[in-house]
Amino acid sequence: MGSLQSDDFTAQWAAHDLGDVVVSAKEVRDRVRELGRQITQDYAQNPPLLVCVLKGAINFMSDLMRAIELPVEVDFMAVSSYGAATKTSGVVRIVKDLDVDLADRDVLIVEDVVDSGLTLNYLRQYLGARSPRSLEVCALLLKEGEQRVEQELKYVGFTIDSHFVVGYGLDVNERYRNLDAIYTFTGQA
Repeated sequence: MGSLQSDDFTAQWAAHDLGDVVVSAKEVRDRVRELGRQITQDYAQNPPLLVCVLKGAINFMSDLMRAIELPVEVDFMAVSSYGAATKTSGVVRIVKDLDVDLADRDVLIVEDVVDSGLTLNYLRQYLGARSPRSLEVCALLLKEGEQRVEQELKYVGFTIDSHFVVGYGLDVNERYRNLDAIYTFTGQA
């Protein structure tokens, strides 16, 4: 993986804050299709409720749900553990809760990145208390060596080194979400 690649949309306004491509746009597209096929197979008898963790997972969720060939339902949840920082604070705050009942449903949490695992651990406990039939996770990125809480992740798009990354929904101060690829962030937060 090198610097900017030709299949990746990189706006001139962003280039000065971006380092290497961590995952190219093509790699993202291909892997999302693979995950969609696997989820379709695994949930063929009971299509899941997809719970998108806003805002970082919105691009991933949008592409993933189209790659799943089942009549899935979706809902959205917003949590905050970063604020404007580039490291998680470890304090999780529910900003927007779900609108649907989870009782006796197969639920798949769609998450952008798992680093410390603290936010995801909190979400699993919080949603698990609502009696879903099953509760699994599909994470776009898993940061290697960052977990403070051991996680069982059913679906992982990519395992990456421990760098702060932006693009494909991931941001710093609400910027860079609209990049097609995932890059290391070298700018100022």
